[in-house]
Amino acid sequence: MPSPTLPRSCQELLAQMVAIETVNPRYGGPAGGEGVLAAHLEVLAHAWGLETRRSPVDPDGAFNLIVSAPEIAGAEWLMFESHLDTVSHTGMVVPPLTLTESDGRLFGRGACDTKGSGAAMLWALQTWAATPGRVRNAAIAFVVDEEAGMTGAQAFARDDLSRYTPLRGVIVGEPTQLRPVVAHNGAFRWRSVTRGVAAHSADPTKGRSAIRAMMSVIAALEERMIPRANREFALTGRAAASINVIRGGSAQNIIPDRCEILCDRRLVPGETLAQVLEERRHALEGLDVEHDDEYLAPPLPPENSARLHPWMSPALEALGLDASAVGAPYATDASHYAAVGAQVVVIGPGDLAQAHRKDEWLERTQLERAQQLYRAMLDLPAA
Repeated sequence: MPSPTLPRSCQELLAQMVAIETVNPRYGGPAGGEGVLAAHLEVLAHAWGLETRRSPVDPDGAFNLIVSAPEIAGAEWLMFESHLDTVSHTGMVVPPLTLTESDGRLFGRGACDTKGSGAAMLWALQTWAATPGRVRNAAIAFVVDEEAGMTGAQAFARDDLSRYTPLRGVIVGEPTQLRPVVAHNGAFRWRSVTRGVAAHSADPTKGRSAIRAMMSVIAALEERMIPRANREFALTGRAAASINVIRGGSAQNIIPDRCEILCDRRLVPGETLAQVLEERRHALEGLDVEHDDEYLAPPLPPENSARLHPWMSPALEALGLDASAVGAPYATDASHYAAVGAQVVVIGPGDLAQAHRKDEWLERTQLERAQQLYRAMLDLPAA
């Protein structure tokens, strides 16, 4: 395979990243797509004199890619993080795998969420690494599977983050309009399953409908759990709960023996998984239902940015950007880094309203400002 052409700008780097399909496999993407992009970034990193390491995530071969500047012994670390995967590009009205520009907007799947962040981070790192007088170490973790299970972030938090000490903090790239997000809500997701007995629909009395049983489960959740997800947190808004997918039955003439729903509960900082599980138990008491496929991204409390945000604020202010702290209602990989004690701030180019769209886009000026901001962070004093 020929070596890739070295990009001459951050925008050219983003174009190369968008051209590699990394739709999450759980959303119909190709197996190993994230690995193809990671391998591409690995080649570029080596050409720029950077160091790389692949960190396994699962037995099927998925891995996170860590790109770092040559290490300075004993110096502090500043970590950056951006996820490699995207949501599906089915139904897009712009070329999903070609970065196109119109009226100052860069279109393409992942341009906003979050290949724009990743491109800006890598461009800043490679230009900074070549300068003399560096006072810190720095690396970028390009992680897999943020859009579905955050398995990449969980693996990086569990297996890798403790290698980087002393750690100033982790800058997580997400579309925040370059505003520092210091707190956000968490997400608990699960599947509920009801069982029945299959039978020919010519005589339903011989069977038992799992769909009928699920109707009782849905009614109980809608009446006893979902309305109670109403706690509020000043920076991140209100908690929420919803039932978002239902599947049941196998044929029009068979009484269904299985039905499932997929549920989502958003937690505000201060709420715990134990509280949510107790809410669910109370709501469904007396009903025959199973739960599995449970996943939690904890809420991000502002305490986990209390030192990092003030330290990085001068870099924002020097570029004329708003350094005041904000919160968000969604969950990010930052949850998992905070859970192991790291200081974290979520900040990146673009707006959430521009992500996951049929015409996903990123303002060119936001991309330019992002790489300037990340570079300015790298140049901040270590003290």
